[in-house]
Amino acid sequence: MNVTRWVWFVALLAPLPLSAQDGGGLFTVDPGLSIWTIVMFLLVLFILGKFAWRPMLSALDARESGIRESIDEAKRMREEAAAALEQHRQQLADSRRQAQQIIAEAREAGDALRREIEGKAREEAERMMDGARREIRRERDQALEALRRQSVELALAAAARLLDKKLDGEMDRRLIEEYLDEFEQPSAEA
Repeated sequence: MNVTRWVWFVALLAPLPLSAQDGGGLFTVDPGLSIWTIVMFLLVLFILGKFAWRPMLSALDARESGIRESIDEAKRMREEAAAALEQHRQQLADSRRQAQQIIAEAREAGDALRREIEGKAREEAERMMDGARREIRRERDQALEALRRQSVELALAAAARLLDKKLDGEMDRRLIEEYLDEFEQPSAEA
């Protein structure tokens, strides 16, 4: 202990006269008093060493170890914080990648849905066009049939006037229809 060495050094110097005068003076040294002072000093030193210094040194050691542990804990926590920060950065990067992937998938799904809707619209338009074509054909066929009937009636009426007599309606109608069918067949082939 460094303190103990200093105390012994001071105790050894204490019996030396502190003044240059041998006959006394303000600072005269009494050997009996010096011995009792040294004894008392050693007794106080022993008591302090027994009851005060050890608890103070143990308290200082405990405080030093507490500070050291706090420093170690702070280093550990800093390392954990750095690791957590790095993990957070990685999770953030992963989240960004996932968000970009979701956006890309949504775009692809949107494009696919658009293509599907366009295809359905084309199919519907084609169906409507086919329906309109069929309707036009049906209307044309009906108009031709009506024209045909009227032609037959006109032809019958003209023939009846020419012959000045009434022909049998059913038989005449059949003859004219056959004639018109023959007339339509060459034009249909062309």
